[in-house]
Amino acid sequence: MRKILFLCLLASISMAQTPKPYGATPSADQLKWHKMEYYAFVHFGPNSFTDKEWGDGTEKEEVFNPTQLDCRQWARIAKAAGMKGIIITAKHHDGFALYPSKYSTHTVRESKWKDGKGDVLKELSAACKEYGLKMGIYISPWDRNHPTYGTPEYNQVYVNMLKEVTTQYGDLFEVWFDGANGEGPNGKKQVYDFPLFNKTVKTYQPHALIFSDAGPDIRWVGNERGFAGETCWSTINGAQLFPAYDKPKHLNVGDENGTHWIPAECDVSIRPGWFYHKNEDDKVKSAAALMDIYNKSVGRGANLLLNLPVDGRGLVHENDEKSLMEFKKMRDEYFRKNLLAKGTFTKTAGENSVDIKLNKAQSFNCLVVQEDIRYGQRVSQFTVQVKENNEWKTVATATTIGNKRIVYFPRVNSKEVRVAIQGTLAKPLIANVELYDTPAN
Repeated sequence: MRKILFLCLLASISMAQTPKPYGATPSADQLKWHKMEYYAFVHFGPNSFTDKEWGDGTEKEEVFNPTQLDCRQWARIAKAAGMKGIIITAKHHDGFALYPSKYSTHTVRESKWKDGKGDVLKELSAACKEYGLKMGIYISPWDRNHPTYGTPEYNQVYVNMLKEVTTQYGDLFEVWFDGANGEGPNGKKQVYDFPLFNKTVKTYQPHALIFSDAGPDIRWVGNERGFAGETCWSTINGAQLFPAYDKPKHLNVGDENGTHWIPAECDVSIRPGWFYHKNEDDKVKSAAALMDIYNKSVGRGANLLLNLPVDGRGLVHENDEKSLMEFKKMRDEYFRKNLLAKGTFTKTAGENSVDIKLNKAQSFNCLVVQEDIRYGQRVSQFTVQVKENNEWKTVATATTIGNKRIVYFPRVNSKEVRVAIQGTLAKPLIANVELYDTPAN
């Protein structure tokens, strides 16, 4: 009887200590996605050989003929760069499929590459497994080649292709849609059946998150520069969204007290274009530029999807790799030593602040803070304060936190720092605080 009473007491204490969720909250799969933070996009296809960004669908299949295609090289570089996965353009707007689809005659099967017996998705799936990366697929609804595009029949063709890519290449962490539609040069317009598309994905890949302007799991950030809003809510009023949603500022910021947890993903290319162009070999973003993007994407609670345009050899170009490794080195230098290592500080959590006292005075200029988003996103404004001459001095002010917020400020020397919450939707739940002295000015 005593044992039963003791267990009941423990259970009641545990229940009392478990916070109540506030508003929209992430699913278990969304929580895993948030932890990924940074992964690769790979744009590859006929455009990689024709020097186009948007192919028109009339390209001969024989144009696709990489001489050194090596998905293991992509995966090796992504892993070394600190990325957690790769999303591949299984089919872009030109309709060319990087796998031998039964529902198209515009695929690798009709190309000269490997005498028509190759499958880029199969090779990438194996490479991702080898290097411990997750795999995702972008398969454009727009198809400028398929004869049924622009008719009701096309939606079923597209669903059949979706089924192929979601059943043949292992577990996928993300399926990427956009709202691009044939309203341009070829004059066709397809009425997409996105509810059917989403249902198909969830039937065969129940744990894959679906990205689009309308979610339902991840939203576009509203620009292709890689920048989330200085205020960025993972919540948004999902009923307002639709494919090709035309309010990028809304997507960039989200909604305080939004009805759905649909966090932002920041897609940006390491080059000016999304596909490889030789004349952009000297226009690869520098490590400093990538660091700025990282701070304004991951550092604002979003995830970063960085595009690597694979070249005509079928390789990530040397210049891109060099920049990625320099970016990785820079991130490692910035976040090498957390001054709040175990045993170096004491922490006191108040109702609306977290006070940290270091064992000795330290110089620092960067604070990383995270909410426990399992229970919702709550903080709308906070300040970073340090104690100087026995007085608290504000060194930085910011708005939302969410999964992660990275805040920089002029270097200070102190042994006491405070995260003070000025605005909150419910009792703030701060899960983690880190402190760094970075090379940033």
